[in-house]
Amino acid sequence: MGKPDTRRLDREIQKTNRKLEAVREREMWPLDSRERRAIVAAMAGGSYGVMRGRGTDRADRRLEFAWSSAETRLIAEITALQTERQRIVTEAAAAKSAKKSSGWW
Repeated sequence: MGKPDTRRLDREIQKTNRKLEAVREREMWPLDSRERRAIVAAMAGGSYGVMRGRGTDRADRRLEFAWSSAETRLIAEITALQTERQRIVTEAAAAKSAKKSSGWW
């Protein structure tokens, strides 16, 4: 038995980490459509408030909440991928150990 094949999961973890860094830099490309709509709506609401001479406190809170929820989603995805990778590695180690212990020698 060789090493467990975790290349696909490693690529997904790296891709999700890049997305998380982009969200922390406030880039829009890694967002899904629901998050993108929430951010654009908060921006539009803030600009409407400015045009009417009101404050942007509520729009700022909505915008910050949308960014933090996107960040939370990506962190959860990374955690799930890392857990799955660890499970595969553990299963491979258990299988290797079982194969060694079942041998004649």
